[in-house]
Amino acid sequence: YDMLYYHFKRATGFMDVVCDIGTGSAHTISHGLSVVPEMIIRKRRDSAAGWYTYHSAIGATKYLRVNDTGIANTYSAVWNDTAPTSSVFTVGVYNNVNASAGTFVTYLFATLAGVSKVGSYTGTAATLNVDCGFTGGARFILIKRTDSTGDWYTYDSARGISAGNDPYLLLNSTAAEVTNTDYIDPLNAGFTVTSSAPAGLNASSGTYIFLAIA
Repeated sequence: YDMLYYHFKRATGFMDVVCDIGTGSAHTISHGLSVVPEMIIRKRRDSAAGWYTYHSAIGATKYLRVNDTGIANTYSAVWNDTAPTSSVFTVGVYNNVNASAGTFVTYLFATLAGVSKVGSYTGTAATLNVDCGFTGGARFILIKRTDSTGDWYTYDSARGISAGNDPYLLLNSTAAEVTNTDYIDPLNAGFTVTSSAPAGLNASSGTYIFLAIA
């Protein structure tokens, strides 16, 4: 088998990991980012619950799930309609994010100049440059459409981000990688979404969130 692993190192301003035990009541949880998290992925470890995701572009009244293709759904019991701060994030009463005595792991990401970019863009159906403030391009890219159903496209430089075909995996699928498409191209400032990209990446007026790492 060909295997692929992503390793993220906890670092101030970039990424943190928090493990906690649920209470069943809405409450805040401390984190160590020292800046406001822009993307949060939370998973219950003692149950088969989904990977509930916050992104600053959709706000704390809504959520996505990394394990499915759904649109951004409104539900106050996930993030308690409360945006995270530079010291805490908030969970609501929903069992999948805060069951009493449940065990949870949370991954938090933020934009760090020259290192990472948590952002969003509006599709054009034409070639689209996404500026992440980098100088040597992105080595990891995760993209999800939010205004309609769409996959979680994942690219990395280990498998190839080039002017030709770029292999991708879908985080919401167990399918093998796709290797014969040219949906993204390299860009020193970040990455380019090509005009041949499908609606899941570049529909005219579609809205998308992304996490890119230099």
